[in-house]
Amino acid sequence: MRALLRWIALVLLAFAGLQLFFVARIAAMAVLAPESTSFQRSEAWAQLRQDGGLRWRQQWLPYAQISDNLKRAVVTSEDDNFVNHDGVDWDAIERAWERNAKAEAQAASRPAARAPRIRGGSTITQQLAKNLLLSGERNYVRKGQEFVLTLLLEQLLSKRRILEIYLNSVEWGTGIFGAEAAAQHYFKKSARQLTAPEAARLVVMLPAPKRFEKTPNSAYLAGRTRTIVARMGNAELP
Repeated sequence: MRALLRWIALVLLAFAGLQLFFVARIAAMAVLAPESTSFQRSEAWAQLRQDGGLRWRQQWLPYAQISDNLKRAVVTSEDDNFVNHDGVDWDAIERAWERNAKAEAQAASRPAARAPRIRGGSTITQQLAKNLLLSGERNYVRKGQEFVLTLLLEQLLSKRRILEIYLNSVEWGTGIFGAEAAAQHYFKKSARQLTAPEAARLVVMLPAPKRFEKTPNSAYLAGRTRTIVARMGNAELP
């Protein structure tokens, strides 16, 4: 019994130590830009194993220098309640669950149909927590840690800082990370100068940037871009 209690105590101490490590890392990000994220390091390692080389484009741009068009497009597409929620948008999760349940029911009634596309309800803060500090594994333990990190990000960083880190670290194609690298790669200009259609076009790629970079002129990208441009005026920025 004593051995079991000692083992439980060690596990709890290890968990507490890990959370303190995350607190320190996130607190430092209030003033220091992260050099890389867990997701970026994972992608770099995958590139090295597959290609024997590394393609990496990233250039940090302060929040004030990133086009408001891009900020509005990201908030519109990824998290339209960003400035109001505490890191988790429960209404968005419920809507996503209902859409997925409906899609699965329709697929079940048509056995020959393609598998339904599962949609998430993750906020910008949740996406940042996952990409910044966690592995790509999908299990309940990792999801629980993502929830804790999301709350820590919201408590220790401002909404503006969260959006700044997100825009500077998110993937926009193979080896392309952050708004400045994406703007230079796709439009040969700085992220400071992005127009509304250009910003919306970049944001449409975010769910699957590696797939969409191979089909830049697809009808889906064009249609979704127009939808985001039409809605961007209502986006609320931090």
